Amino acid sequence: MAEQKLNKIFLSASIPTLDRDRKFYDTADIIAIRDAVRALATIAIPKAELIWGGHPAITPLIRYVIQQMNADVKKHVTLYQSLFFEAVFPPDNFDFENIELIPKREDLLSSLDDMRHAMIGNNDFKVGIFIGGMEGIRTEYELFKFYHPEALVLPVASTGAAAKLLYQDIQPAPPLALLQNYAYMDLFQGLLKDYL
Repeated sequence: MAEQKLNKIFLSASIPTLDRDRKFYDTADIIAIRDAVRALATIAIPKAELIWGGHPAITPLIRYVIQQMNADVKKHVTLYQSLFFEAVFPPDNFDFENIELIPKREDLLSSLDDMRHAMIGNNDFKVGIFIGGMEGIRTEYELFKFYHPEALVLPVASTGAAAKLLYQDIQPAPPLALLQNYAYMDLFQGLLKDYL
């Protein structure tokens, strides 16, 4: 019997820092960002494939969720990382069997651009989820819509930061629950039920 192909879910998430644009930091709900990432990983990983770009505040959360699972979920997660950051890779990176290392370029922006195009363009995503974040959320959203115009887009506005700004800009408006519902397990179970 052939192995069932998993639906791919893209996660774009980060926790804003004070040294960047204040419009992201000032509206970010850091607890909500963490809760949303953990809930998404808990819901998605057993039944789909979760793909994200390495971020030092997000990757450990996903690793923690995986460690709590009894099932072998290695094929359910893929981490993308640019070798531009090789000198500062968090140890959590090496806990993932599926890690796509993208060659570095001469500068940060070109390296990130290559990684984002590989991550978003080389996968057939059914869903894109955007949580918290800064400038990169908008960049990854634009790329995601370019490569996957028919995919479901879920900016989790209750986490604040770039996801909230994205939610406000998208037309037609995404579900109101993305702005109001902090019960992320229930939220993702409902919104992703057709994709898991």
